[in-house]
This record gives sequence, structure tokens and C-alpha cells, in this order.
Amino acid sequence: MKADYDVVVIGGGAAGLSAALYAVRAKLKTVVLERFACGGQILNTAEIENYPGFPEGILGPDLSSLLEKQVTRFGAEVVLDEVEGIQIEGDIRVVKALENTYRTKTIIIASGGEHNKLGVPGEEEFAGRGVSYCATCDGNFFADQDVVVVGGGDAAIDEGLYLSRITKKVTVVHRRDQLRASKILQERAFSNPKMDFKWSHTVEEVRGNGQVDRVLLKNLRTGERTEFGTYGVFIYIGFHPNSAFLRDVVPLDNGGHVQANIRMETSIPGVYACGDVRQYSDRQLATAVGDGVTAALSAYNYITE
Repeated sequence: MKADYDVVVIGGGAAGLSAALYAVRAKLKTVVLERFACGGQILNTAEIENYPGFPEGILGPDLSSLLEKQVTRFGAEVVLDEVEGIQIEGDIRVVKALENTYRTKTIIIASGGEHNKLGVPGEEEFAGRGVSYCATCDGNFFADQDVVVVGGGDAAIDEGLYLSRITKKVTVVHRRDQLRASKILQERAFSNPKMDFKWSHTVEEVRGNGQVDRVLLKNLRTGERTEFGTYGVFIYIGFHPNSAFLRDVVPLDNGGHVQANIRMETSIPGVYACGDVRQYSDRQLATAVGDGVTAALSAYNYITE
């Protein structure tokens, strides 16, 4: 059985497109499989200001379009198809998708992940207009303003501390009466004069007029509902990698992340992982791009050696 491709990239986000760019420029026959639209998480980002080379910032969808054009310019294919699973058959790796089966010498897994959503009215409507899942991405848009952080784990408190250096005030809304974050983060948060806490509360709705200006909170002890003014809602109630299709084939950690080394190599020769789907990802645009480049170089070395 012969391979149809040198490289199949699963996922068309920043990591996947960067991998494809380096692979195709190394004269490797490359295809990117994307189930929805190229861009991944940056499609949902209104403005990106922390990516090198864009001093005035750039809109997420615009950067997505530029990345895709750059990849296809050099000859990579971009195919809309949803991957259902992969198989290893000797020297050939088989990617099975809804529409077709792709036989390849190497696979680069860049399927990304998704932030867990509250699932409340207004959350989707105000995404990128006050609702965010990344303080380091969007915090500067809320300089000297009041913001809300939803969650009580390490991510929520760590990002809340980050926001406290930028914003006027950070109010942590947590459904429990104590935090789940590590003790050191709790100590830092409780001693921070710019951080406040709403215990035993949940966000029931995000409200505003074009931009977020308040949330509807419910007190879980009394059942009372009140509006709370805020200009930003940062949600940290978990993150899950898109890796269900890899189970029983590629080693995953307890959170479902693909286990890979610093060369993006999994324990399966010829299979690599990069970006948000891999273990220990920083979930930043710039690091995702670096991951993708590293994965492509590793794939090139595997094929040529």
C-alpha cells in the first residue's frame, strides 16, 4: 500500500497551518484536514495585539485568512473533512474521515481544543465583545475597567491575578464557597487588594448593548438574582482537547491531551502533535505556531532519514 501524502495535518488552526507551511515548502506533499474553517481559536478573537509583526494588531479572521492563503500558495491542499480516527499499518498511517480516507507517511495532529462554556444566554452573542477565555490575549482591552472572572481553579485565579495588574478591579465568581486553586495562588489572590470574590454564585446571563456591561448572578444559597456591572467576563471552567478520535491509538494524558516530547514526537513513529491538543501547551498563538514548525521539521527528518 502506497502513501497518498507525505504529511497529513489534522486541524487548520495556527499550529496546523504553520506545520503545513513548513512541510509544503520542504517539498512534502501535504494536506490539511479541517472540519469547519481554517483559523481555529483565532477565528473567535476580535483583535490580536500580542502576535509579533503586527504593531497595530490584526483581526483574528484576517490573520486566519492570511495564513490559509500562504499555505495554499505553496501548494498545500486544504480539505474540509472531519477526522474520525487514525490507524497505523506498517509504514503507512491511515487517516479516516467522514468523506475520504487519507494514506500518509506522517501525521501531524493539530486538532486543538475548546474552552468549556457556561452555556448561558449572551455568552455566544458577546464572544469577542466582552466575553473572553484568555486574559493574556484580551486583558489589555480592559485596562482600568471592572471585570469578572468565572471559576475557582488554578486557571481562573492565575488569570485573575494577571488581570489585576491591568484592570481596575477583578471579581471572581465561583459556585462554591471556597477555591479549588493551589494554596499559593489562593494566598496571592486573597492578599491582592484589587481582587474580590462572589462565593456560591453563578452567572446566569451575560447582558449588554453591543458590548458587555453587566451579568445576571444567582446566589445559590438564597436563590436571589441580581445584576452586577462589569465590562469583561473571563470564563475559566475548564478546557478540553479535541482528541476523542485518537483514543486507543495515540497515548493521551488524563485530561485527553496528546503526550509528545519537545520535538512534538509522540511515542508512535511518524505521528506528531502540536498546539492546544498536546500536553503542556501554553495555549498561545505564538507558541502554537512554534509547535507547528517544530512538528513539520520533525516530520521532514523522519521522512528523509
